[in-house]
Amino acid sequence: MTSATPTDVLVIDDELQIRRLLRVTLESAGHGVREADTGQRGLQEAAARRPDAIILDLGLPDLPGLEVLTRLREWSQVPVLILSVRGEESQKIAALDAGADDYLTKPFGSGELLARVRVLLRRAMPLTEPPVAHFGEVEVDFSQRTVRRKGVEVHLTAKEYALLQLLLRHRGKVITHRHLLRELWGPHAEENTHYLRVHMAHLRQKLETVAAQPVFLRTEAGIGYRFSAD
Repeated sequence: MTSATPTDVLVIDDELQIRRLLRVTLESAGHGVREADTGQRGLQEAAARRPDAIILDLGLPDLPGLEVLTRLREWSQVPVLILSVRGEESQKIAALDAGADDYLTKPFGSGELLARVRVLLRRAMPLTEPPVAHFGEVEVDFSQRTVRRKGVEVHLTAKEYALLQLLLRHRGKVITHRHLLRELWGPHAEENTHYLRVHMAHLRQKLETVAAQPVFLRTEAGIGYRFSAD
């Protein structure tokens, strides 16, 4: 039985035989198939091609599969099916908590695989963010985790990048100090607003034209911060 609506599935797996098997199985059901043999290539393909679903192996040669999934979830809600030889409950829980939609253990039957892909596609959601965001002189590439200003790469610390990414994800909305602190430092840091002041000051110095007069990274006095594209 073929799919009534053509769909593209991205397979991220370093094992050639598995990719061949998945291609044959998926194409027999009417799906288009793209392949990537590393996590980095998979992220690039996901950003460039916008697949309808992703089948992701956890054991990749360059990046852990969970890291690939975490990076993907920073800008996309594309359905992800984890395919892995690791069948332990703890592995499944970690993958689902990281944003996977389903988990299938190798070896698998082609019928079950196609059924799970059909379920994913039925509940598929569009991307929540484009893979690249622009504001002023700045370009943020979520898939590559890079930030450039006037074409020159800007180094951000992990926390600075996470803060910027969170503000961009909720652009136009005020995010409270407590929410930002909980997201970036955990529940025990909710009163440490000086953390935010320091990191926001660094972000403004690196990304705003005039750090003392921010256009994009705005302060909502006594409440929190807001990314403004106005």
